[in-house]
Amino acid sequence: MIEVKQLAHVCIFAHDLEATRSFYRDVLGLDTQFNFLRDGKIFGFYLNCGGRSHVEVFRKDGTSYSEINQINHFCLEVEDIDAAIAHIKSKGIDVTAKKHACDDTYQAWIRDPNGVKIELFEYTDKSAQFVGGDRIADW
Repeated sequence: MIEVKQLAHVCIFAHDLEATRSFYRDVLGLDTQFNFLRDGKIFGFYLNCGGRSHVEVFRKDGTSYSEINQINHFCLEVEDIDAAIAHIKSKGIDVTAKKHACDDTYQAWIRDPNGVKIELFEYTDKSAQFVGGDRIADW
């Protein structure tokens, strides 16, 4: 039996490493944990998402997101979704309005410079992730 404790990382490809690093640092506050080097040059990096969770980024020229790629999105829990939305807007990034989801969480959505979808999540005391219970999807 395998016991999964948490998301370790999500790997994404980027056509512009520094634009991607800046987005995740300046918009979402994720600092670089370490870089991957090859021939003395950075070709990827790990971003710290808190605890032992990370986003792994590798340069891949010509990369573009499409609905047929394996990773549809990844989700980041935030402390205060209203503050997160305000901060993201202040950076000139498009963000959806806050939505109360069927699992009793609040969510909003953005995209990184490569088009990768990112869900921002704020849990409530009634969130299905903690209290259980089937929920009817409303999308």
